[in-house]
Order: sequence, then C-alpha cells, then structure tokens
Amino acid sequence: MTEQTPFVEIACQQVMVEDSSVFSIQWTDLPVASAGGLSAPVLLDRYLYYLRKYTLTLIRPVKLESGIEFRLMTSDLCLIRFLPPSYTEDFVTLRICGGFLVQPHQCVRGEFHFGVESFPEHVRVSLQLTDFCPLILGSPAPSWTRFWLYRLTQAAIHRLVTVRFLTSLYHELVDSSGRVRIVNVAVRAGRAV
Repeated sequence: MTEQTPFVEIACQQVMVEDSSVFSIQWTDLPVASAGGLSAPVLLDRYLYYLRKYTLTLIRPVKLESGIEFRLMTSDLCLIRFLPPSYTEDFVTLRICGGFLVQPHQCVRGEFHFGVESFPEHVRVSLQLTDFCPLILGSPAPSWTRFWLYRLTQAAIHRLVTVRFLTSLYHELVDSSGRVRIVNVAVRAGRAV
C-alpha cells in the first residue's frame, strides 16, 4: 500500500467590500520545526524575488529609498508604488501610494501585509491586501463589465501568484511535494472576486 502525499492547504478569500475596495488574503500553516528563521521581513524579500522570477521579469520589484515599486519589465512604468515598509512583531506592511494600476483619487489607500505568526502547533504565513482600489474598477460604483474585467484579469493574477508563492515556500521549507488544496475562507464580508 502506497502512502498518500499530504495536501498543502492554502486558505483564500478575495472580495470587493462595501466601499468597492478589494480585500484579499491567502495563508498557509507551516510546522513549527520547518519555519525556523522565517520572519515577516524575510517573507517580503522572498516574495519580491519570487514575483520577479515567476513573472519572468514582466513585473519587476524595485527597492528605492522612497519605497518599493512594481514596474513593468525594464521600463520605468510603475504599476503599483508603496511607501517604505513598516514593521511590527509579526508583520511587514507596505502602504500603497500610487501607480498605474491604482485609481488616481485613491492612491493613499490600500496596504499589503506580509505576516509570519507563531502559534503553539504551527506558524501561519500570510499575504493580505486591504483597501485596494484598482484602476480597472474605475470608481466606488464599478459597472458589471469593470467588475468582471477586474475579476478575470488582475484579481486572478494576484491570486495565482500568491497561491503559487505560498505553495513554493511550503514545499521548500517542509521538504514536501504535496498537492495543493485551496480552502475558501470567510474573513470579511463582500462580493467574491
């Protein structure tokens, strides 16, 4: 009898909340013994490296004194601009402050959180986007067409990248090749994207 490979569970939720901003969270739980040396700043660095590698430099994270920019390939076109990271014990937060993919009048809204939280039986690694106002949605009252365009493009890409990143991290740290199981969670109320 062959032993089944365990699943890597990735919890996910992506919703448009009442004010038409986007909330997105993905997390996985690592065994405590496998997460040694992993911290929120390390998680951020690994994510930036992974984003560049996974997108074949289509998205190029650039660290500057003024913050971090996600640029399009080798151009200076900034897709999303963040202020310098702020740190707490378990999280690194990047505050959105502009970029081509952000609604112009909502540039000071939105945060991207990278978390590494320790619990008695596991370490939770999470990526969370809050209060993000994508340009594709266009306004606080997006049309049906804009909502679906966002859902099928930018939202789908963000989910794919974060899920693959967390899967890759899990496989590397746990030394596992388990299949991925997406677990839909309900952290905040909203319309699924």
